[in-house]
Amino acid sequence: MAAVKSNPTRIVIVGGGYVGMYTALGLQKKLRSGEASVTVIDPQPHMTYQPFLPEAAAGSIEPRHVVAPLRKVLKRCHVVTGRVTKIEHSRKIVTAELSDGHVEEIEYDVLVSALGAISRTLPIPGLAEVGIGMKTIGEAIYVRNHVLSRLDQAASTNNADLRKKLLSFVVIGGGFAGIETLAELEDMTRYALKYYEGIKPEEMNWVLVEAMGRIMPEVSAKLGAWTVEALEKRGIKIYLDTRVKSLEGGHVILDDGTEFDSDTIIWTAGMKANPVLRNTDLPLDERGRVRCTAAMQVQGLDGVWAAGDCSAVPDLSRTDEDPTATCVPNAQHAIRQSKLLAKNIVASLRGQKPKDYFHKYLGSVAGLGLYKGVADVFGLRFKGVPAWFMHRSYHVAFMPTVNRKLRVLMDWTQALFYGREVVALGQINDPKSDFDRAVQS
Repeated sequence: MAAVKSNPTRIVIVGGGYVGMYTALGLQKKLRSGEASVTVIDPQPHMTYQPFLPEAAAGSIEPRHVVAPLRKVLKRCHVVTGRVTKIEHSRKIVTAELSDGHVEEIEYDVLVSALGAISRTLPIPGLAEVGIGMKTIGEAIYVRNHVLSRLDQAASTNNADLRKKLLSFVVIGGGFAGIETLAELEDMTRYALKYYEGIKPEEMNWVLVEAMGRIMPEVSAKLGAWTVEALEKRGIKIYLDTRVKSLEGGHVILDDGTEFDSDTIIWTAGMKANPVLRNTDLPLDERGRVRCTAAMQVQGLDGVWAAGDCSAVPDLSRTDEDPTATCVPNAQHAIRQSKLLAKNIVASLRGQKPKDYFHKYLGSVAGLGLYKGVADVFGLRFKGVPAWFMHRSYHVAFMPTVNRKLRVLMDWTQALFYGREVVALGQINDPKSDFDRAVQS
């Protein structure tokens, strides 16, 4: 048995998402007392389970139950709430701007890059002003309140053009995030219309715009086509092989000549590696991801590891057909990589050889609203209720901590008996407005 060092190895994990939290969770379970200290740095004090964001936005899950508080979960780790701005491996220093505004340099012996990805945007006129993302719990809450408030406004106005704009909802991007967001929100608004006597379902205009010729490239083309047909039967308009030219003032112009006004434009068109990586001396590939070995060690650097969306880890299940293949950026790989990563770091500290990451892509599942879903698992295709059940079962299994699993299951059970919550809490976007008016009156 290796002797315990008098000075514990300082492990710093940059990022508290899937990889950051799961790796830290594994380390705190496996490390011996005094063997190493673990510090996790992230701008948010929680990890967000992003596959549940569409259901949180649609009122099937309480938003607080979609996040896991880092300090509560990582009891044996040091959690720092701050934004990393620079990594200098030559000095073994991480520079972070902490939540109170001051800048601090944090030293490390072992570094884990788990910065993840951010939304990939394009220089489309008006996108920055009117677009809404769906990467964070804050955005999911905002989208929910925004969509429901459009129904309130539409029910209150006599202006036909304004009403049409308010009831037009656009999702740009046909990957899993876009399809699930579109389907869950459309399902929610259809349910909510029971309480809006003046709005008919056919007045709503739900639109998906996708630049590729198909949606959800992770599933088979046949299943993707079936999903398009299922969404179109619900009255959703699907534009494939179509690009957005302009969104200025909420006026949507597509490259096929289609034009209309919308007051809700949700952007889910892809991701890119965190740009903070450009401010490091870590080796990056052409897509801005950290170059790694199959064991998730950063190429050419001792004591540096990376996994998840910010890393270019070779996909050993596909290298026979494509020697340059790397793992696709999704939650399935991130969670599985982080569990092995924790084991590899401990093995390395104890002088043992780390193992290569190998995981065949098992398939994909997607929720399309209550009791609706699609799944492509082990080459088998499922639709409707069975796929919806598989989607929920898969994701609750990977939801961190028993506490959060039970809370999500309770939310679903309550929704089964009492339906979705369809109330807009728009005041949280400007909580001081009523108090300010009271002061001025």
